[in-house]
Amino acid sequence: MFYHVKELQHPAKPECPDPVYAKKLQEVLGGQFGEISVALQYLFQGWSFRGDEKYRDLLMDTGTEELAHIEMLATMIARLLDGAPVGDLEDAAKDPVIGAILGGMNPQHAIVSGLGAMPADSVGNPWTASYINASGNLLADFRMNLTYESQGRLQAVRLYEMTNDRGVKDMLSWLIARDTMHQNMWIAAIAELEAQENIVVPSTFPRHLEKQEVSYAYFNLSRGEESRRGRWASGPSMDSLGQFQYIAQPFPFGRKPKLKPAPPYMHNTMLPDHHHIPQHLA
Repeated sequence: MFYHVKELQHPAKPECPDPVYAKKLQEVLGGQFGEISVALQYLFQGWSFRGDEKYRDLLMDTGTEELAHIEMLATMIARLLDGAPVGDLEDAAKDPVIGAILGGMNPQHAIVSGLGAMPADSVGNPWTASYINASGNLLADFRMNLTYESQGRLQAVRLYEMTNDRGVKDMLSWLIARDTMHQNMWIAAIAELEAQENIVVPSTFPRHLEKQEVSYAYFNLSRGEESRRGRWASGPSMDSLGQFQYIAQPFPFGRKPKLKPAPPYMHNTMLPDHHHIPQHLA
């Protein structure tokens, strides 16, 4: 069960309308790493989780907070679209909305959403559920969550640098701070899970069933050997279960593949080695 509190988690009011910036702000609302993505990602991970209740609470608490961030951004975008300014153009610019569109505003903000936010990114691509990840393996999911918070904070910081509006900066400053917390939070949860089950996902697969002779081999598959200097090229593996090995000149383990010809009813390209030309085509 969810409750909606009418007050915003943090103020979302710009000093001045700016429909062009509203277009940019759509990225952290409806882009791949935007608030819609993280909200639904965390909630679906929580709804589907079968285990320690503290992890479910962690996911549900954070997913619910991200819904609040969606509301803040949607409110800010709507206010940025208020009274779209007249562009410095000719007759078309006499209409404020048309002038703003010609000046770089997303026309869908006027045509589709009626000067409101949309579930889309900054270039109008609709948000898609393929952005969210909920595998049932918490270590894999929490690592993805950390990536999303990292990318989301990076984009919010870039947007912060793109405006001088103190109201917008104030709201972004809040979101950036919450992303700081969420990155730390996921790192803490990841560390806790890694202490319980080591670092390789999944930890439950029997090790004797994998080709352990290449479990820690680094294949140098580009010109030069600069990669040899990396931590991944020598010394104990990160899971402490093996030793990294640097393979300077990897060799193939399998033979060159040779596929059998497709049956005639597939009507593939005829191969002279395997097919006779039909009499009527001879």
